[in-house]
Amino acid sequence: MTDRALVVVRAGALTTVQDRGRPGHAHLGVPHSGALDGHAAALVNRLIGNPPEAAVLETTVNGCAVRPRSTLTIAVGGAPCPVAVDGRPVAWGAPVRVPAGALLDIGTVSCGVRSYVGVSGGIAVDPVLGSRSTDLLSGLGPAPLADGTVLPLGAPQHVHARVDVAPQPAPPTELVLRVTLGPRDDWFTREALHTFTSRTYRVSPASNRIGLRTEGPTLERALPGELPSEGMVLGAVQVPPDGGPVVFLADHPTTGGYPVIAVVHPPDLPAVAQAAPGTPVRFVTIRRHQRR
Repeated sequence: MTDRALVVVRAGALTTVQDRGRPGHAHLGVPHSGALDGHAAALVNRLIGNPPEAAVLETTVNGCAVRPRSTLTIAVGGAPCPVAVDGRPVAWGAPVRVPAGALLDIGTVSCGVRSYVGVSGGIAVDPVLGSRSTDLLSGLGPAPLADGTVLPLGAPQHVHARVDVAPQPAPPTELVLRVTLGPRDDWFTREALHTFTSRTYRVSPASNRIGLRTEGPTLERALPGELPSEGMVLGAVQVPPDGGPVVFLADHPTTGGYPVIAVVHPPDLPAVAQAAPGTPVRFVTIRRHQRR
């Protein structure tokens, strides 16, 4: 039994292992997956001296609690939340030493949705297709954490950063998503396109790692019927028959038959990971030459 491991005491609502994902396998029907808030995951790794590709824990709303079998350094980022070691509050957004056998408790977020827990050495579960990420759609990678799960850890590689607290962007109070229309915007009426880019939607509680679902005005089709299945990309805004836009996220299907009205500008997607249910959402069109 290795002493480089974490024992899960409280798994939380949904805690998964995530890294930078498994790109390049869409032709096999395998989603990209990976941390929804890639900036937050990269920051906690940097704070504790891990390489950027090291696997972290992604928690959802109410965090998790783990007990390390050996002394290690951790950092928590993403959605702000209380962090405690054996009941004693410690810093969020900074490296923290956790003794062997101590209880590390990641609490409920004060705002946002997903917190990220980086551990010195990284989570060292076996990679699948080059990634340790949990993919909720395909089932690839480790299962979501359950109480009692034991997670192996890698060996620390570098000295952690010497900072008190690292600044991080606040979760959005309004989500403004820049989009390029198409490729199937011609499947919608002129009025629907105007509605899509001028009205305010809200984040639905039904959102998950597969897609951000919205509540608000429906979008009327100009064409009847359905498309043959075609390739889907990260950030695609698909409109199912109920007329409500859905923004595809990391675990999205690689093909789909509902029309894609637009695609979200990639730099805007990390904020989507932190948009809580009820957050206002606006879609704003950009010119194609601005997409750099």
